[in-house]
Amino acid sequence: MRRRSLLLSVPAGLVTLAACGNDKTDSGKASESASPTTSATGPSAAPAPKIVSGPLPAITAGTKFGEKPTVAKGSGQPSKDLAVKTVIAGGGRTVAENDFVQAHYLGQIWDTAKVFDNSYDRKTPLVIQLSQGQIIDGWRYALTGKKVGSRVQLAVPPTWGYGTQGNTQAGIKGTDTLVFVIDVQNTFNAKSSADGKKAAQSDTALPTVGTNTDGAAPSITFHGAAAPKNLVANYVIEGDGPVVKADSTVLVQYKGVLWDTGKEGKEFDSTYARKQLASFSLQQVVKGWAQGLTGKKVGSRVLIVVPPSLGYGDNPPPNSPIKKDSVLVFSVDILAAM
Repeated sequence: MRRRSLLLSVPAGLVTLAACGNDKTDSGKASESASPTTSATGPSAAPAPKIVSGPLPAITAGTKFGEKPTVAKGSGQPSKDLAVKTVIAGGGRTVAENDFVQAHYLGQIWDTAKVFDNSYDRKTPLVIQLSQGQIIDGWRYALTGKKVGSRVQLAVPPTWGYGTQGNTQAGIKGTDTLVFVIDVQNTFNAKSSADGKKAAQSDTALPTVGTNTDGAAPSITFHGAAAPKNLVANYVIEGDGPVVKADSTVLVQYKGVLWDTGKEGKEFDSTYARKQLASFSLQQVVKGWAQGLTGKKVGSRVLIVVPPSLGYGDNPPPNSPIKKDSVLVFSVDILAAM
């Protein structure tokens, strides 16, 4: 058995959540197609591009934000620079490099107008980090500085796309310029939090979780009770987003502590401490996480109490404060799901 990091970039903390079992890809549903993530096998050596306004082919149908667009074939030779145009200017938060963005997109080849990928038909937007080595550089440079609610069109030469190797699975040659239309739905960073209505925390046998939404780690306060024998998964803040499915990939903030009959449990893992959000498939985590988050709404903060049988059982992570009989307590903010 091999234990995988669940992060898209690799601070070591979240390996403590990885489930033992079959190795599966941890890049989420969108990576099953030729999404912009699949070329990112390592840091790019390409210099920063010059960004120009065109040429770009016309969007001939589906011209509203969130609609699947139809894009004409490129006319003449594309620019050797990165062509970027804000087709619809949004008024939301500004996207910064290293943010996670949530976006619908369509990608096609300049010369043929062949669509090689689109998220609109899947009805699930992509959630991906705008960092070197995680996504093609064309996206990283084009979306940084744009606002949520914007539709952005770009033409990406091979240098800032799939390189001279292309992407044979998608039918992309190493000489192809790629055209994308991207609808930026949301952006998340290390200070993102749940966004919903506070839920009652009336069971004094359970820890109380803080309801601050300022991006700081919430408190987890114990009240001297014994740990429950069964899984607990309760709303602390209830969002109004889509429901998380058993095979979803989620973007989260979380804090994990050991159950304690005192006031504060020992913290063993936290995205807040690393200042790095976590993204992973629910099919790759301990059963307590998978069961606890399935059916919960995006935008929520959830208290999850994981008994050993749904955690690591008799195989706790090495060099960790987690023991065979440890009951794990988490506060989890579900920021996005795909």
